[in-house]
Amino acid sequence: MATSDLQRIIATDCGSTTTKAILIEFVDGEYRQTVRGEAPTTVEEPLNDVTRGVVNSVQELEELARLKYNNPNIKFTDGDEIIIPRNGDVGVDAYVSTSSAGGGLQMMVTGVVAKMTGESAERAALGAGAIVMDLIASNDQRPNYEKIERIRALRPDIILMAGGVDGGTTKHVVELGELVAAADPRPRLGKAYNLPVIYAGNNKAVDAIKETLEGKVDLIMTENIRPTLEKENLGPARDKIHDLFMEHVMQQAPGYSKLMSWTRGPVDGKLQNIPIMPTPAAVGNIMQTIARQRDIEVLGVDIGGATTDVFSVFSEEKIFNRTVSANLGMSYSISNVLASAGLENILRWVPIDIDEASLRNMIKNKMIRPTTIPHKLEELVLEQAIAKEALRLAFIQHKEFAVGLKGAQQKRDISEAFDQEISGGTLVNMMSLDLLVGSGGVASHAPRRNQTAMMLIDAFLPEGITRIGVDSIFMMPHLGVLSEISQEAATNVFEKDCMIYLGTVVAPVGKCKPGKVALSAEISLPDGKTFKEDIVFGEVRLLKCGVGVKARAILKPGKGLDIGAGRNQPMETELDGGVVGIILDTRGRAPFVMPHESSERIPLLKKWMKELDVYPEEICK
Repeated sequence: MATSDLQRIIATDCGSTTTKAILIEFVDGEYRQTVRGEAPTTVEEPLNDVTRGVVNSVQELEELARLKYNNPNIKFTDGDEIIIPRNGDVGVDAYVSTSSAGGGLQMMVTGVVAKMTGESAERAALGAGAIVMDLIASNDQRPNYEKIERIRALRPDIILMAGGVDGGTTKHVVELGELVAAADPRPRLGKAYNLPVIYAGNNKAVDAIKETLEGKVDLIMTENIRPTLEKENLGPARDKIHDLFMEHVMQQAPGYSKLMSWTRGPVDGKLQNIPIMPTPAAVGNIMQTIARQRDIEVLGVDIGGATTDVFSVFSEEKIFNRTVSANLGMSYSISNVLASAGLENILRWVPIDIDEASLRNMIKNKMIRPTTIPHKLEELVLEQAIAKEALRLAFIQHKEFAVGLKGAQQKRDISEAFDQEISGGTLVNMMSLDLLVGSGGVASHAPRRNQTAMMLIDAFLPEGITRIGVDSIFMMPHLGVLSEISQEAATNVFEKDCMIYLGTVVAPVGKCKPGKVALSAEISLPDGKTFKEDIVFGEVRLLKCGVGVKARAILKPGKGLDIGAGRNQPMETELDGGVVGIILDTRGRAPFVMPHESSERIPLLKKWMKELDVYPEEICK
């Protein structure tokens, strides 16, 4: 079976609360997402079988497809099973799935030096779609008994051990193995099997690690994550994590062995089983696919109820990084956002006078009823202000983690490495960023797309010229696993149905005095209209320019400012429109500063929000 024979595909994402299914069909020479269904996830009591939720969501697809095509013969399921391969109107050509049900993939990692091999191990685990529960390092200052108690108490799904360069000293790596052995860790799911432990450290320590851990854990060996100081080799460890996620973790979850037997698709011309992928790994997959196919740099965020994931693909080598801010979310973790950001930082985004007690009550109500949505306009304004801070804090953590390998050529012994910050500067360069993508409920389901645009701009502060978009219905996990069998199908649907392009942001970088011209813009739209203005520092402008429309622009930054061509250098380029349009933002970058006094700040916020048509007149007047 060739990928060209794929005419009808079903993809599901088994989330912690909801299982989402989409139908993808080959229509008029391209792949399109045609119908969507969902049902409660059934991995827990009373059903204890994840396939029930999958079948329920697929049966909704079946009903919607019959209505769409006025064809009662369409059939995707037979009893409790998805029909593969397809025969006319019955069945589908491929079925793929992702999962974060049951809390997703939870891991611990170990490394000799926290900021070197430990950080590399974290990158490998996060890139494979895991939540990293803790990092145990030889130099993390905790006494050994605390480390042992921590390993024993957390009960991760997998432990990834790293440490040392190939051929180097083995002492500290073996000591970490002894800690794991002393903890005798038990897996979170399943009592009848040993905890999987991946060793991806110094090859010279392999025999000693085997002697220490074999028989106590399910020990798997792979290539060193950090074979030399100047090189990372994350691929083999990530592959082992994916394999173990399927073979050990998912096998223990109720109904997953049956679900794994259903997933099928063409690989090398043959219909084969397609492994279930952790939801975050699938999102990372589609982002890397898009970045490499288009040769662009991409930054994406998924803000959920409990966690916020940030993904990035930067540099000519298209280096991928993912971070999980496990304490930043919009429902279960909303109190942590308040604690981390502080009341003042949240209120700086609120264009109305509100007292501290009202804000705290709103957050407490959300904690009590985490699945509720705002009913009043004021509640929506507050929720989106909190979202900006959650996104901002998650992005700061991501920039600190997505770094190069600094100082790798310097000679040092292990004691020197313990005392030094090994990681280099961040790989995240907002000036070179091409595409910023938002997803998650607060972004995808905002009442106005203009609100999503302003949340992304205020939280991430894009620099130069940046296109922004939003995942329409959180479809990226489905497309990430779909790209394993057909990159054409995944990218077609990403472009046509998943990604809603909001527009393009132009933001000069550098210091500028109030009242001085920050940007001179002459923008010619295809309908013959021309926008020509000198925009002073501290303003925003919105030009209506629809999806698929390109505008010719001559842009000249103010004195000492940069829009991507260098300080004081003008630029002639094309700007992409979107459902919001082209946004010219001269409010300042490096730094972006808000007035401290509410009497100055609130009028400014109202002015900006009115210009961008963010909220109704009653808020912005």
